[in-house]
Amino acid sequence: MRTITTASIFIAWTSAAFGHAFLDHAAPRVGSTVTQAPKEVVLWFTQRLEPAFSSIDVRNEQGASVNAGKATLGGDRTQLRVPLKPLRAGTYKVNWQVLSVDTHRTLGNFTFRVGQ
Repeated sequence: MRTITTASIFIAWTSAAFGHAFLDHAAPRVGSTVTQAPKEVVLWFTQRLEPAFSSIDVRNEQGASVNAGKATLGGDRTQLRVPLKPLRAGTYKVNWQVLSVDTHRTLGNFTFRVGQ
């Protein structure tokens, strides 16, 4: 009986954990330094997203937004992208928040650097 209960708890926990949309990878890569300024930030997630409740906000070192428009979904709704204004050399912080199609909300941030 104890084994069945432990297994049930593990299955319930892993099902809930996999319901969240976690950041899989990004372009530019998390923590990277790029020599050429990107024209957009693209994020890939582990789950499909709800577009109305998913966003990316990219800010420069002074805290000003460098987004050139709103974030949009691409691919199979697991990709979120935002166009950027022309970027100068410096460090940029990407703040994201998403809602997966099963209504789980996740958020996070990372930085990338433009220049050498």
